Amino acid sequence: MLVAPGHRLVLLLLLAVSSCGLANCQTKIGRAAEPQLPVAETAIVRCNGWTTSRRIATPYATQAGAADADHLYAISSTVVARLDRRTSRLLDTASSPTAQHLNSGFFHDGRMYLAHSNYPATPHASDIRVYTPGQNRLQLFHTFPEPPGSLVWCIRRQGNWWCCFAHYGSDNHQTCLVEYADGGFDHELRRFLFPLEVIADFDGMSASGGIWDGDTLLASHHHFPVLYRLRLPGPADPPDRLVLVETLHCPFPGQGFAIDLGRTSSGRRPYLVGIDRPSRAVVLAKPDHYCPP
Repeated sequence: MLVAPGHRLVLLLLLAVSSCGLANCQTKIGRAAEPQLPVAETAIVRCNGWTTSRRIATPYATQAGAADADHLYAISSTVVARLDRRTSRLLDTASSPTAQHLNSGFFHDGRMYLAHSNYPATPHASDIRVYTPGQNRLQLFHTFPEPPGSLVWCIRRQGNWWCCFAHYGSDNHQTCLVEYADGGFDHELRRFLFPLEVIADFDGMSASGGIWDGDTLLASHHHFPVLYRLRLPGPADPPDRLVLVETLHCPFPGQGFAIDLGRTSSGRRPYLVGIDRPSRAVVLAKPDHYCPP
């Protein structure tokens, strides 16, 4: 068909529109739609929380970050790496032949206590390993005979241990936080599930890290840059479930984190240390401005 030069552009536009319409029609009546991309961000509105103050590249930053006054620590599944805070230089590493899946590290009385499990194997096996800086040893501290999941973090408050046991996939609603009495692990004092809206936001995963911040908990996601501030239930709340207070932005996309013991905050929020697993970096975080009321 011959087309006058002045009409060629119009014809091309009509053909393009027709092709798009046909493609849309095929999608609706015959061709399978493109698969949905996985969720990339939290579905809960976040307030300002923390921003990056420093990043230190290290191949060991795959599970968690921690810090004391003089050093930074990158935790992988089997290794604790100690870094010089000032120069970022790797000083030494500690591991164990039995280490399988280390998680968050928590400092208490100069030693780091690390959650450890056999994840993703079943049945669940969980224990706590202890690391003393400078001794390059990772030793067994406590074994849970029948853990209610995979241990992902263990922290202390008012003399008691609080341990989070994770579940994943369709079972992630069973993730629980357990308080043990009298500074040991022989007596379970109470147990809490996570808020339903937080479980729905877990994206099939669980709470990879947690710390006490005053009377509230901060819990991290597995891969979203978010911290959930939680409180214990009050008289009007279900007695076995934590309550969501607010959701805060943080610069590390999930995984284990800790309070940065080398920096003192002048405000209400502590300095934090976590990791960026995709880029293999320890991330130091400073408090950001607060959300408006």
